[in-house]
Amino acid sequence: MLNKDLRKFLTHSSIAMVVLTSVNTMLPSISLAQTQTNISSNILTTDYLLGGGDLIRVNVFEVPEYTGEYQIPPGGSINLPLIGSVPISGLTTEQAADTIAKRYSRFLKRPLISVNLLSPRPINVLVAGEVTRPGAYTLSLQGGAGNSPGVQYPTVMAALTIAQGVTLAADVTKVELRRKVGRSGEQTVSVDLKTLTQTGRISQDITLRDGDTIFVPTAASLNIAEARNLFSANFAASQSAPRTVVVIGEVNRPGSYLVTAGATGGGDGGASGSGLPTVMRSLQLAGGITSQADVRNIKLRRPTRTGTEQSIDINLWELLKTGDINQDIIVQDGDTIVIPTATGISASEATQLATTTLSPTSIEVGVVGEVKRAGPVKLQPNSSLNQALLAAGGFNDSRASRGQVELVRLNANGTITKRAIKVDLSKGINEETNPIMKNNDVIIVDRNSLTKTGDTATSISGPLGTILGIIRLFVGF
Repeated sequence: MLNKDLRKFLTHSSIAMVVLTSVNTMLPSISLAQTQTNISSNILTTDYLLGGGDLIRVNVFEVPEYTGEYQIPPGGSINLPLIGSVPISGLTTEQAADTIAKRYSRFLKRPLISVNLLSPRPINVLVAGEVTRPGAYTLSLQGGAGNSPGVQYPTVMAALTIAQGVTLAADVTKVELRRKVGRSGEQTVSVDLKTLTQTGRISQDITLRDGDTIFVPTAASLNIAEARNLFSANFAASQSAPRTVVVIGEVNRPGSYLVTAGATGGGDGGASGSGLPTVMRSLQLAGGITSQADVRNIKLRRPTRTGTEQSIDINLWELLKTGDINQDIIVQDGDTIVIPTATGISASEATQLATTTLSPTSIEVGVVGEVKRAGPVKLQPNSSLNQALLAAGGFNDSRASRGQVELVRLNANGTITKRAIKVDLSKGINEETNPIMKNNDVIIVDRNSLTKTGDTATSISGPLGTILGIIRLFVGF
């Protein structure tokens, strides 16, 4: 390096001759790679630019009284003997030495100047886009100071970690790093963190400089096959952080739920134990799916940092049939899961769904009137009306009207529907004579004509107020 500096000294055209010590000689770990890695057709500059907070040493050879150490103030100018204030912010050490030499050339014959960086300032960066906590951050340097070669500058991944990781809506293949060049220029390069995680090429994890901006864009669409890899990366958001998710549609308890990795809590949702914060765990917290749920066309709506919304299609039937675990997407804070109503469900499919963790362990149906054991009965999800009647002991032989019952249902929107069902105990599941029961349904078995004639008590098939009283008894609203 000395020979190089001497050659530069001998070929310098001005009377000010400069002997410089490169910052890369003093701190070789500053740059990503001293060969200047080419990324996305742009060569990223790795020169260190001086700024407020740096501690430097200015050597004026053969004039030791002018040599000294200086902390660069926020304004970026240092006050030197004889020549006064010299602005050096935004310059490399070489450029700063050249500037100082030109100033001293008015007073000294052939001044020899070097500038050494003794202690770099902390790195201030801005992290924006699809990260958990966008904003400005100050990143400390690691290792020694002064002339120590062990100083390590923070990297892109370190900055993303400080910002609590990228969101699940991020496109980590096109992360942008914007860097100031000189006093007015700017350079933008693309960083592919997916390549970093897949190949281990650390050249993608660029070392940062003061004033850098990192922007994580929103993915145009979610690749569900890669979503779990993103979630497990060390630059992703915390796996254990709770996230609030809204579940609406065909679930037993629509609403907002706090979903975490591990024990989720939430009452009898059946989601206790360990695991990832996924769609299925969210459905369990919401009491499981109803008998009318369309598990093939579930929608997940995900807000992004740009104010848009990602729409993700989920087919949990594929998960149940083939074990495609990618369908059980990991949820993010602010997600909304929509379970649509199926246009038609086969009896065999309903039976299969009832035995999965998508469904609650049991539902409760009220059976009142002329049955042998009137009251609430617990049934397996997707059980039919006939099964509810049998669970209540069947018809009261001498008093029940066997041909028809009434089904009262409290709907999700708060309304109540009541309809007559012609009973046929020999039929399988069908909507006309043997429909699938929902949680909190009430079946009313009326008296036969003979019993009505002999009874003096109030008829059970009274006005709407009587029905509401029955529903309150079993539903509790």
